[in-house]
Amino acid sequence: TGAMPLRFFHFNRVQQQQLVRGARLRCFGDVRNGPTGLEMIHPEYRVIGAEPEPPGTALTPIYPTTEGLHQQRLRRFIQQAMAVMEKTDAVDYLHDRLPEGFPEFGESIRFLHGPPQGTDIDPLLAGAHPCQRRLALEELVAQRLSLQRLNLGLRREHATRLQDDRGLLAAFRSQLPFRMTRAQQAALGEILADLATASPMHRLLQGDVGSGKTVVAAASAVAAASAGYQTAVMVPTELLAEQQHKTIAGWLNPLEVQVRLLTGSVTGSARKQVLEEIGSGHARVIVGTHALFQQGVRFARLALIVVDEQHRFGVNQRLELKQKGRKGLLSPHQLVMTATPIPRTLTMTAYADLDCSIIDELPPGRQPVGTAVMPQSRRAELVQRVRAHCGGGRQAYWVCPLIEESENLDYQAAAEVGRELADALPDLNVGLVHGRMSASEKDLVMREFSSGRLHVLVATTVVEVGVDVPNASLMVIENAERMGLSQMHQLRGRVGRGRDASHCILLYKPPLTDVAEARLRVLRSTTDGFAIAQKDLELRGPGEVLGTRQTGLMQLRVADIVRDADLLPDVIRISDELLTRYPRRVDPLIERWTHGGSEYAKV
Repeated sequence: TGAMPLRFFHFNRVQQQQLVRGARLRCFGDVRNGPTGLEMIHPEYRVIGAEPEPPGTALTPIYPTTEGLHQQRLRRFIQQAMAVMEKTDAVDYLHDRLPEGFPEFGESIRFLHGPPQGTDIDPLLAGAHPCQRRLALEELVAQRLSLQRLNLGLRREHATRLQDDRGLLAAFRSQLPFRMTRAQQAALGEILADLATASPMHRLLQGDVGSGKTVVAAASAVAAASAGYQTAVMVPTELLAEQQHKTIAGWLNPLEVQVRLLTGSVTGSARKQVLEEIGSGHARVIVGTHALFQQGVRFARLALIVVDEQHRFGVNQRLELKQKGRKGLLSPHQLVMTATPIPRTLTMTAYADLDCSIIDELPPGRQPVGTAVMPQSRRAELVQRVRAHCGGGRQAYWVCPLIEESENLDYQAAAEVGRELADALPDLNVGLVHGRMSASEKDLVMREFSSGRLHVLVATTVVEVGVDVPNASLMVIENAERMGLSQMHQLRGRVGRGRDASHCILLYKPPLTDVAEARLRVLRSTTDGFAIAQKDLELRGPGEVLGTRQTGLMQLRVADIVRDADLLPDVIRISDELLTRYPRRVDPLIERWTHGGSEYAKV
């Protein structure tokens, strides 16, 4: 017995009538310490009679709410939906394919919306109850089916067979200044097999930072050129487009395969000439930015599209480029490349529409990057280390990641560090790149750094994508405790590209959260991008790891890719069986869970 104040800040008339002296209430809410002892603020309550009333037969569900839709109204809606379900008898599309011990669909829904009194809630809180696992299984099956259906649709489209008719691939390989690794050759073999078919390729090429994806893409373009067709290589920045163009042209020019560059900076008569060469088919490989899919760019025989760092492009941009490659009923082949390794659990679910190739080894000669973790208290010591490093003729990055979703704060943080380093290192040239600069301004600074005129580049995470400065062998990442694992691994990959031993310093502000400490520990202990991606998935969840893959399919309601990874063998078995033996169940099952969310994946 005792007393506890209930605090209400917003009253309505019904509450004023209910909450009278002597009324008996049953309350639910968080108990906290108030000015006079324990109290509850805005608890849920129900007025009960004078006689003791037994608690309900089921636990009361607490749903995630949104503004204007409160618990009691939401419960009422769900009870109405449950009543409809009881009358219509919810269809169980998996009833005869379930693993042993899994309950039926309707039973799982009823249980989870009203677990009986006395139910052990620990498995429910952990997402491990059989009813939750039953629904998670169905959700993952529906998601995989939607992507498999998409893949089947793509295979029904027609594409040009691209075969090495002129024998250019052997010449390409023989004049390379290095030998392709086993993994590169295996990935290229898979791509060439796809290109030789009459169905459009839809392949994801994964490779860690520096694993040599570009040479595989170039070899694919050689096959297209040998067959008499064009390849478009789309990259996210002008600087990267220039680097890719220079590299690919160096390999292909000896074969008399014409490689051209098309970016926003190519203007006037130079632009007119490039457009004419694209339109006539003289240009066989066209490297560019979003300028590739602008009006006025007309390809003569575009049959292969390569998208580098695919998560940097919106769905509409990729669709527009795909449309440019359409000739009548023929669709272009697509090769999508990413340096962010994707854990196997995601390639089996979120990327089930793509065939996957993996480059899982680095070319010989890549320098390992040593990684150290330092608190902010050692900042002055670190600045002197940068001075000594650059005094020896080398260069350094100092990265200030976005702290909040604001370009102003982003700019202020980077500009402040730029001033600090310029003052502390008057004998060195310090450059600055941040989110408020235009693309041309960023490119100008990046070129200054690439040429060696700048010793230190202070940057936000714009250096994450593909720039190649072999002389830069030191990277400092500020506020490392705030960043995701894969993003830091990508940044770290900007160094270690030359002959010198390279180092990455992760600068953090204590105290560290458990998750931040785990991230830094992983980065310090391994440079394996796939191990890092798996840990990132465990720490951040699939939605964040996938970034802007705009399919809508990763907004899982019940399933959790990491927690439910052990269900994947059953997910694969059931989805394959439904497609081949029970195809009439597929569409209603997909509709139940995705509500058309697979549309965007079609590009």
